[in-house]
Amino acid sequence: MASTVMDKPTGVVFASIVTKVLLILASTIFQGVQGNIGVNYGTVANNLPPPAEVAKFLLESTIINRVRLFDADPAILRAFAHTGIEVTITVPNDQIPNLTKLSFAQQWVKTNVEPYTPATNLVRILVGNEVLSTANKVLIASLVPAVQTLHAALAAASLDRRIKVSAPHSLGILSSSSPPSTGKFRQGYDIHVLKPLLAFLRATNSPFMVNPYPYFGFSPDSLDYALFRPNPGVFDGNTKLLYTNMLDAQLDAVFSAMKLLGFDDIEIVIAETGWPSVGDSSQVGVSPESAADYNGNLVRHVNSGSGTPLMPNRTFETYIFALFNENLKPGPTCERNFGLFQPDMTPVYDVGILRPTARSSIPDRTPSPDISPGPDTSPGPGVPPISPIPGPGVPPMGPMPPVEGKQWCLPKTGVDPDTLQRNIDYVCGLGLNCGPIEEGGACFEPNTVRAHAAYAMNVYYQAMGMYGYDCDFEQTGAITDVDPSYGRCKY
Repeated sequence: MASTVMDKPTGVVFASIVTKVLLILASTIFQGVQGNIGVNYGTVANNLPPPAEVAKFLLESTIINRVRLFDADPAILRAFAHTGIEVTITVPNDQIPNLTKLSFAQQWVKTNVEPYTPATNLVRILVGNEVLSTANKVLIASLVPAVQTLHAALAAASLDRRIKVSAPHSLGILSSSSPPSTGKFRQGYDIHVLKPLLAFLRATNSPFMVNPYPYFGFSPDSLDYALFRPNPGVFDGNTKLLYTNMLDAQLDAVFSAMKLLGFDDIEIVIAETGWPSVGDSSQVGVSPESAADYNGNLVRHVNSGSGTPLMPNRTFETYIFALFNENLKPGPTCERNFGLFQPDMTPVYDVGILRPTARSSIPDRTPSPDISPGPDTSPGPGVPPISPIPGPGVPPMGPMPPVEGKQWCLPKTGVDPDTLQRNIDYVCGLGLNCGPIEEGGACFEPNTVRAHAAYAMNVYYQAMGMYGYDCDFEQTGAITDVDPSYGRCKY
């Protein structure tokens, strides 16, 4: 007769119970991570593996089951067929005005969606990327109509329940973010763009998508705070809540802004966040160890169920930027080194997303610095939107040495206000500290675009290490050795 539990010695019974509990817990944790963590699959490189190999690698060797694309590449969509991996595709910014026409939207769906579903698990279409940060009036005015029209086209094809529509935003949509309880959207965008967009998202049960980057907001003394490492925290005097990491503060600032408009019931999805493993020599906090800390702690935090101080007991669908290092990305060295994996699919560092069999068979390694600007500086398919508008110039011959002595970056004389506003939106959208030029800040007055651009452009220049090209801003910036500080406004 088979032994019953009562027949076994107490120690064996206890060990058996513990083993089962541990297996259940491990399974629960594993499924939780797998259910919420995705990657941004960018393709601005000339050395990436074929899409079919990428799809097989993600399916068999990682716990990632969500992928965000920056276009609707047919080869990639076919590669993910029958994998079950959830795929999000993107309508490029330049197509948004046309998308407001129903005939164009229907043709877009017919070309980019219908041939691939349901074999490929398409779950979401993003209309553009960080459109408000472009300061392009045509794109901004077309955003909500395009979202609505695309949804109508999906409905006409009976795909609206399967595939949701949304649009990702940089944190540049906020005019105030510190402390988090004071978060609010930029005036004008709040009522005319974001409020109708949020109303659409509520009506269609779609998420509000944001791209928070603590990497662009930290200073040397707040590195631990940005990386989820032990730190004293930051206290919000309005809510009496303590923040122990920068991501929570950024998310709660967005939540506060949504709440002001009456939309605090809409889910927030982290469409893009990450940390580079290699940067220029002057950059602080950029290393494989820092990247592993940020992304590893990110995975654990967003899946812990702890939520944020203002959004407790939540998990967040999160897409890490990026799947691969991309060697043709323009800009500073860090832009080409946000990847979790090298193009040969070996890990840049381990953040716990490899399955045990893959972890034992794929060696870990530290990447060598990449200082080449890449042979092609034009945006390619899937260009990740860390720089939603033309940002600081690319050095023609690799990184330039930092300038000697104290210097500042200011706008050139005669630059038009729209261009300067794009510079402001670019810098503030990265999450750098624009608090002083927000209403009530030490540098808010004089309340002019030029004055605010001067502060923002200099913030970027100083934060990036004072390289000459970090003050280029499409040839609208100039370096000066005259301190532009005044009164309480310190540069």
